[in-house]
Amino acid sequence: MAMTTPDTHPRIVVGVDGSEASVAALRVARSLAEPLSARVEAWACWDVPAGYGVYLAVGIEGFKYAAEQVLEQALKEAFEEQPPFVHPRLVRGKPGPLLIDGSRNSLLLIVGRRGHGGFVPGSVSSACVSHAHCPVLVVHAPEEGRPEEIRQQDS
Repeated sequence: MAMTTPDTHPRIVVGVDGSEASVAALRVARSLAEPLSARVEAWACWDVPAGYGVYLAVGIEGFKYAAEQVLEQALKEAFEEQPPFVHPRLVRGKPGPLLIDGSRNSLLLIVGRRGHGGFVPGSVSSACVSHAHCPVLVVHAPEEGRPEEIRQQDS
């Protein structure tokens, strides 16, 4: 299993959906990437909802734009200033299969425990844990009422 990108830096992929858990996952990725000299890829997955025929007539760019906005906002929430080794990436498709595929050439896959999408809570993280091609770290959302520095240390 290859664990480096073509530029020879290890790659950490983070699934981002804008949830508190995915923002926490970005922070954890940063703390792990720095000592490893790893590249962090923040993946926001988007797709056209079922019954897409209607959407094709009016265009699908709105779905991509919404995912891009979610990704930008999550990066702003996670970092005061985005580190140069964190690279946003929009990917079209269902998050579970895409993240699993993205894990093939990764050192680590990081996902939030419960996100904003899907019908079954935690289904993306469960699929990643079961099928990823690299180790998977599942990050919980910070608990309400705990000081921020403790929440970040626990992440």
